[in-house]
Amino acid sequence: VTDVKDRLPEVQPPPQLDDPDSARFRLFDSITSFLKTASQSQPLVIVLDDLHWADQPSLTFLEFIASELNQSRVMLLCTYRDMELNRRHPLSVTLGDLARDRLYERVLLRGLTETDIARFVEIAAGFAAPTELSATVHRHTEGNPLFVTEVIRDLVQSGELTEEKLAGRTSWSVRIPEGVREVIGRRLDRLSDRANEVLIIAAVIGREFRLDALKELSEDTTETQLLDVIDESLSARLIEELPGSVGDYRFTHALIQETLGGELSAARRVRLHARIAEALESLFGGDADSHAAELALHFTEAEPVLGSDKLVHYSLVAGQAALAAYGHGEALDHFERAFRAKGDVEDDELAEILIGLVRSRDATGRPDIAVTHMRRVFDYHVARGEPQFAASLVATIPLFSGFLGLGIAELIEDGLALVSPDTLDQARLLSQFGLIVYHERLDYQKACESFEQASLIAEREGDTWVKLQTLANYAHVDGDELNHEAALENAIAAIEVARMIDHPASEAQAHHRAFDAHFEAGSLDESARHAQLGLEVAERFKHSKTLSDAIRDVQLARHAAGDLSEALELTDRGLSIETEAFWHLGAGTTVAAQLGDFDQAQKHADALQEIVARGFVTGWPTAMYAVAIPIGARIKGQNRSVDMARDAARYIVESERTVPAWVLLAHTGLSVLAIIETDRPAAEEQYQKLIPYAGLIVRPTVTATDRILGLLAQVLGEAEKSQGHFESALEICRNGGYRPELAWTCSDYAEMLLDRDEPGDHEKAIELQDEALAITQELGMRPLTERILARREI
Repeated sequence: VTDVKDRLPEVQPPPQLDDPDSARFRLFDSITSFLKTASQSQPLVIVLDDLHWADQPSLTFLEFIASELNQSRVMLLCTYRDMELNRRHPLSVTLGDLARDRLYERVLLRGLTETDIARFVEIAAGFAAPTELSATVHRHTEGNPLFVTEVIRDLVQSGELTEEKLAGRTSWSVRIPEGVREVIGRRLDRLSDRANEVLIIAAVIGREFRLDALKELSEDTTETQLLDVIDESLSARLIEELPGSVGDYRFTHALIQETLGGELSAARRVRLHARIAEALESLFGGDADSHAAELALHFTEAEPVLGSDKLVHYSLVAGQAALAAYGHGEALDHFERAFRAKGDVEDDELAEILIGLVRSRDATGRPDIAVTHMRRVFDYHVARGEPQFAASLVATIPLFSGFLGLGIAELIEDGLALVSPDTLDQARLLSQFGLIVYHERLDYQKACESFEQASLIAEREGDTWVKLQTLANYAHVDGDELNHEAALENAIAAIEVARMIDHPASEAQAHHRAFDAHFEAGSLDESARHAQLGLEVAERFKHSKTLSDAIRDVQLARHAAGDLSEALELTDRGLSIETEAFWHLGAGTTVAAQLGDFDQAQKHADALQEIVARGFVTGWPTAMYAVAIPIGARIKGQNRSVDMARDAARYIVESERTVPAWVLLAHTGLSVLAIIETDRPAAEEQYQKLIPYAGLIVRPTVTATDRILGLLAQVLGEAEKSQGHFESALEICRNGGYRPELAWTCSDYAEMLLDRDEPGDHEKAIELQDEALAITQELGMRPLTERILARREI
């Protein structure tokens, strides 16, 4: 080796050997000894990249060195693409020999995750990209790093990755860049012409395809030739057999299928889809509806040739099947396809499609036009002389996701006008109406009357479902009224009923309400238990809003207990499900600030501000912003960018359309602003407003109202009152296990004592600071750690 010879000129060259095998052995042995000797002073890692391109002598050396380095401090890290291998490839033989002697460990590299791709896009574009984009790229490339790189590069070069282009965009599609086509094309070029022709048909069938369907469609190919094509494609690793199913295959990567399908003209593709649709329908026979999703796809593509009747039928059946399996997003796609194809034909089939749209839009957190669809179905059945049926349909509207404020109260009232009084139909509607009339008209008394009447009818008739729905909705309303005992009682009762009839939607919501009641009242262990149980149910139910709420509960429980990094990860998970989830954004703002990640905190704050800036609306987003921004500002030790939060808080407290839960957040936010600005008049006003909420934990920011009251009293110069509130906050946080809030209480209490400086105050303050520092350093709360240490320097 020339470099070694130059560095060690005194080493004599070895004698020439005539025997090639001996010379090769000496070379192998010399290099191995050299590496073993070098590793004695410092461990070595040697990377051999693209091993699938290695020639046979290199692979022989690899086998030799692997057997000799077993006891040395040398690690060989070899990479190869298993897609390039077949059983006759030289590397396959080498790997088999090494595996037999247990000389290596195989690590299968999976593709990049959606989170990885989001970070990749952020680096490439210079700003955070929407979740939908990273999800689309991941779905399209399956995380293959080469394909991801080419797709992102193509988006950058085409000017699609700019903030202007991303603004307001909710859907994405990505094309196959030329670099990816070339990679896949080279692999396809190695196949025979017949194999390429058959695979094009398979690609149009779908990612997965059946041998019998291929046989039906490949008219010029015998069964033997078809099997040869399958073997050739399997050997090239372009397709793979589906486990446990003879004759079923799938393309190893979606982009292989897409590349093949892209070689067809539009006209030929439509006609091929038509042939496939009819062939599959014939193959499935009487079981065709069980394959509705597959058939709907082909009849959709073949609509210009075959018309829309079967497209509508199979899309409707596929949507209903997806809803039954909790595949809400997939169901929405099917129903929307059927709705577009159906046109303006008013019949029972359209009514079923519209009901499917209502349910799937609700489940995916998009209820915006669902009420319009429901009104159309309602009017259709009333016009047909089926008023009872129309009313019963309204009673089945799910209300968990945000139908509130969309004009649904009038629809329910119309339904109530059609049903007989004191019947189960009336009870079903009253149960829904109680929740709606509270949120749309803020009529708590009317809501309670509706719930009580529904409960009496349900109890008398023995209807468990109406009883469950009423309990869950009653808990919801009492929770927003901060009637914690009543909310908890109804939530626990709802959980028991939901388990009896196995209704995961209501059970998850009941756990959600039980969590809120326990959490605000200072019982963290019980709230965390309900959060975990609710998450388990929600993951089974697969309803996006319900799952987002359950993740929010677990996030708050982790935050309160001090698992801040995990809480931040849960925030990201929640936002991946519900991109504009104001709860996750508000809570994430606080958690990131606690950890000192002010950039992340600002990103969440900006996203929350964008939601609120569309126009103040009385509700959770505005109230959330009103408290999260001031709390974050105080953690960061600044008072900038809080004017909009002040406006949001004032809007909440001055509005005629508000509820106690929102008012609590607004007054907490205004109190923190008065503390930051040492504004005595504002502090006096907010102290009086916040006193009725003493003893509570403010959920989104995990803040004890007693600590805020202590700080307000300090601003007012009332040290004795301040001390009393801080002592109450310490008791609540210690008993409940709210560790980050305990650290802040200790720190703020210590600062008050140091400022008062009466006998014994200094010693107690030091004890409190020591307790706070022990917590902050364990939990990674850098800003509070620095605040305490800076105070000690003073």
